[in-house]
Amino acid sequence: MTASPTANAVDAASVMLIDEVGALAARVVANVETVIAGKREAITAALTVVLAEGHLLIEDVPGVGKTMLAKALARSLGSSISRIQFTPDLLPSDVTGVSVFDQADRRFEFKRGPVFANLVIGDEINRASPKTQAALLECMEERQVTADGTTYHLDLPFTVIATQNPVEMEGTYPLPEAQRDRFMARVSMGYPSPADELAMLSTRETSSPLDRLEQVVEVEELRGMIGAVQHVFTSQPVKEYAVELARATREDRQLRLGASPRATLQLIRAAKAHAAMHGRDFVLPDDVDALAVPVLAHRLVPTSRAVGSHDRDSGPLIDAIVRRIVAETPVPVGSARRN
Repeated sequence: MTASPTANAVDAASVMLIDEVGALAARVVANVETVIAGKREAITAALTVVLAEGHLLIEDVPGVGKTMLAKALARSLGSSISRIQFTPDLLPSDVTGVSVFDQADRRFEFKRGPVFANLVIGDEINRASPKTQAALLECMEERQVTADGTTYHLDLPFTVIATQNPVEMEGTYPLPEAQRDRFMARVSMGYPSPADELAMLSTRETSSPLDRLEQVVEVEELRGMIGAVQHVFTSQPVKEYAVELARATREDRQLRLGASPRATLQLIRAAKAHAAMHGRDFVLPDDVDALAVPVLAHRLVPTSRAVGSHDRDSGPLIDAIVRRIVAETPVPVGSARRN
């Protein structure tokens, strides 16, 4: 529930025209599709999160391309990249950094951890202990690291793309609600179609297409795209619509935990990025509807009665609840454009 991280860092001259944002976004999506075929929806959602300055959680079973999507998106964007493999023995200092005593200068020097990058890939985040998972909370929300009483600011833009396996799999620790709430959106990859899987066997028999992937957006262009997203207009009726969706999740009988105010804010930010990627400088209710499930669903907790003892995976149930709420919530009447 803070101001946009780069609100004061984006120079007015670097802000792009909306048409340029749409063209560059389409180029990035097409580039990533050379590696991840048949998953345009997941790729678009991932890029939307980056342009909205949020964080992305990719959740699915092993082997469906979660890490590949994160790597392909990172390589397509002109930004610094780091990757953290989360394991049970990973320590918080392995993520944020550690103070090392310099015998020559007789003082402690802070050695920055892998979190100091524009795009951080956290692979299998729920295999690390809750203490290590919590080390990311300050980084994700405040874009800074505090160590030994000193605060170190992270480079902007800053995005965490984390992957996780379903919680019922061996050796996983479920993310607490507070940490899930810091991810702007959650997407699932799903299994490829038979045609895409067959094509994969041919294209990846001897090498990975990730090795041939080229960068298509420079870092200054990325900052310009983010600046353009910040200037997308959101009318009062659309804001009220987002608030009404969040309120409905808090009052739904099938949910014991609804969307937080942070969720409402991030839903609007994501909708602005979605509008910019489609060549518009104003948000429509359709932008909010398109992102309601990926932005809201992972923050919600169903009642035990709604889940039932026979179903351990509540994800599809929550997605269905969000879709029902969207369908039942009246769409605002009024112009989405500036007056």
